[in-house]
Amino acid sequence: MSARLLNPKGWAAPRGYANGVSASGRIILVSGMVGWDASQRLVPGDLVAQARQALLNIIAVLAEDGARAEHLVRLTWFVTDRAAYLRAAEPLGAAYRDVIGRHYPAMSVLEVSGLLEPGAVVEIEATAVVP
Repeated sequence: MSARLLNPKGWAAPRGYANGVSASGRIILVSGMVGWDASQRLVPGDLVAQARQALLNIIAVLAEDGARAEHLVRLTWFVTDRAAYLRAAEPLGAAYRDVIGRHYPAMSVLEVSGLLEPGAVVEIEATAVVP
């Protein structure tokens, strides 16, 4: 991909994400994905299980247009429980690397009071740029 990670000189390297990404190419926008399967049923389990499925869903949508995980330039996570997100940092990281690999686009995490899908605890939006 034609992308460049942006980290101002003198700043510490971010952990698990990029401060910014500059990219050029065809843009793919993926709306908020929750942890449901192809039949729109939430997968059983906790935040980690739902996040893994949401990431798999993003990869499936990208594949429909010939894109891959390495084309991701931005992820925005919406979680319903900040404390649960922080407690699950290690298994979330493992699930992320299992699905996305060691590609770390610009990312934000926001705590929200709820999500539209009943029972969903995480929703992820994605932006990809395909050269």
